[in-house]
Amino acid sequence: METFKRYLVFQGMMFVFGIVGPIFLIGYFVSDPDPSLKWMYWWGLFITFFDILLALRLTKGTDAQPVANKRKSP
Repeated sequence: METFKRYLVFQGMMFVFGIVGPIFLIGYFVSDPDPSLKWMYWWGLFITFFDILLALRLTKGTDAQPVANKRKSP
């Protein structure tokens, strides 16, 4: 459960920093069908996708790892 909470924190941070991706997607779907706005769909999709991947990577990178140099008790 701790990992999931950490993921939600990173995902929230990614959506704050990368809010332009969801804004592009919302702008594309709210506007009238126009071929000149196709770029909003693709850029919004890529930015949002990479935000999610980055949040997953940061979550995995902060997993509790045992310390290799820790002294063993006798």
